[in-house]
Amino acid sequence: MADPSSSTPVNDALDPTPGAETAPEITPETASAAQGNAARQLLGMKGAKAGETSIWKIRLQLMKPITWIPLIWGVVCGAASSGNYRWSLEHVLIAAACMLLSGPLLTGYTQTLNDFYDRDIDAINEPYRPIPSGAISIPQVVTQILLLLGGGVAVAYALDRWAGHSFPTITALALGGSLVSYIYSAPPLKLKQNGWLGNYALGASYIALPWWAGHALFGDLSWQIVLLTLFYSLAGLGIAVVNDFKSVEGDRQMGLKSLPVMFGVTTAAWICVLAIDIFQGGVAAYLMAIHQNLYAVLLILLIIPQITFQDMYFLRDPLGNDVKYQASAQPFLVLGMLVTGLALGHAGV
Repeated sequence: MADPSSSTPVNDALDPTPGAETAPEITPETASAAQGNAARQLLGMKGAKAGETSIWKIRLQLMKPITWIPLIWGVVCGAASSGNYRWSLEHVLIAAACMLLSGPLLTGYTQTLNDFYDRDIDAINEPYRPIPSGAISIPQVVTQILLLLGGGVAVAYALDRWAGHSFPTITALALGGSLVSYIYSAPPLKLKQNGWLGNYALGASYIALPWWAGHALFGDLSWQIVLLTLFYSLAGLGIAVVNDFKSVEGDRQMGLKSLPVMFGVTTAAWICVLAIDIFQGGVAAYLMAIHQNLYAVLLILLIIPQITFQDMYFLRDPLGNDVKYQASAQPFLVLGMLVTGLALGHAGV
């Protein structure tokens, strides 16, 4: 009788040699997951996977394109609040140049700079990021920072020339915003070490600065606009706090006093949502005070779904639902910014 353990074609097929590697099955689900990870990596989102080899994609990942959107939208709101934007080819192209300034160039500079100074923290929280993973060298990162900053200042100066400014307002905003970005990320000040100062600086950079640039490009930047957008930026402080929940452990280890570290996750979540809701409500009250009642009602209606998503997602699990909450609620916040910009342009503030 033949030994049952002896090799036969059937046995070889059913019982492959130990140690032999079998190629993993590629299914539509795994292919889709791989594409999703690649997209998240390219956009600079939380949860990406390492492995990109193209230096240009790595550079783009450092610039975190997902973060450009609020800055680009801020330019739109500023153009609307100026009351002077016209749907002409010239105005569209000039507005696009201002969006390039606020988004890819100076936000790209800010994000690359932040990754440079956060490389030790990212090694704990997000080791797949380009610098801690070793995908790009430090000299290459420094070169990228300088080129983006120089390009941003050059575009800002060109926009001032187009607008005919006697004082280079947009260039001053670009330089001032770049300085805030530097002291936000870099020692010895490193504003992000303080949960209040750092998050307000971030909120103002995302709301006020691009708004001022868009407004100054097409109109005169008034103190009323400056003060109102700085007030609006307190809602941006709440949005900035949401980003702190993904890095609580690393912040704690590195001694950074983010709000989740200082107050605990639950209390910080409440501070976050109250800031978002209360200061948007304050802006709605201001719109009523200047007799822009329709716009005020629209803004209030846009706050309601944000409160709903806060209850559904964020307050129940800030650590697990931070990204889901942002994706659900932030479209209503940015629409509220545009409603406010249109109201201010209509009122001639």
